[in-house]
Amino acid sequence: MTPLRVGSGHDTHRLVEGRPLILGGVRIDHSRGLYGHSDADVVLHALTDALLGAAGLGDIGDAYPDNDPAHKDRDSRYFVTDTLARLRKAGWAVVNIDVTLFAQEPKLGSIKGTIRQSLAQMLEVEADRVNVKAKTGEKVGAIGRAEAIGCQATALIERTV
Repeated sequence: MTPLRVGSGHDTHRLVEGRPLILGGVRIDHSRGLYGHSDADVVLHALTDALLGAAGLGDIGDAYPDNDPAHKDRDSRYFVTDTLARLRKAGWAVVNIDVTLFAQEPKLGSIKGTIRQSLAQMLEVEADRVNVKAKTGEKVGAIGRAEAIGCQATALIERTV
């Protein structure tokens, strides 16, 4: 059996009025938030997909369908912690995570460290095993027009049994 596996995940949500902006489990002060069935945390959705994919356990839509009333307005930290429990049960542990956020606004440079700490705590790993990058959309497409925020996550896991 392969001792290491890699998975990738991606998510994008529209920015709308009247919702809080939550990224990586951190509430960000901004005039708009992300629209979705749950709290729409693109970082945690992409991370959940990356972890599930690495372990060969499908994707976030399979594990936590957006038509399930139990997930309405759900804190996305649940998806990550439940997925982590699934991985552990299957004999896997997180080696490292790399996350890239795509947002024209708000500017995220000053909050990357806070998101990194939040992810490390959720995953129960040292912060140096989590990396968070932020990129703008260079005013191109929905992200560049500040209509949406996206995230790409990569996860490396290792066999523990």
